[in-house]
Amino acid sequence: MNTANLQLQGLLMAIAAVNAMLVAKGLVSTDDIAASLDLAEQTVLGDYRVDELDPAQRDAIAFPIRLLRLASNGSSANEIMAFSELAKLVGQTKKTHND
Repeated sequence: MNTANLQLQGLLMAIAAVNAMLVAKGLVSTDDIAASLDLAEQTVLGDYRVDELDPAQRDAIAFPIRLLRLASNGSSANEIMAFSELAKLVGQTKKTHND
C-alpha cells in the first residue's frame, strides 16, 4: 500500500478521535459535526473543477468526509470503529453516483 494512503488513514482516525473527544466534553454535538461535514461535502462536490472528474473520482474526494461522518455517528468517548469497518460502511452506504 502507498505510504501516503497509510498516512491519510492515520490522519482520518486522529480527526475522528478529536471529534469524539469534543463531543464527549460537550464542546460540540454530533449534530454540529454532522452539519460541518455536510457543508464540507457540499463544498468539495460543488467545486467547479469537480465537473471534470468521473463519479469514482468524486466519490474519492468525498470519502474522507463520509468516513468521518460515520465515525462520528458510531463512536463513543472511549471507542472509535476501526478504519477498515468505517471504509466498508462508506462503500455500503453510498448511492450509485453518490454525488
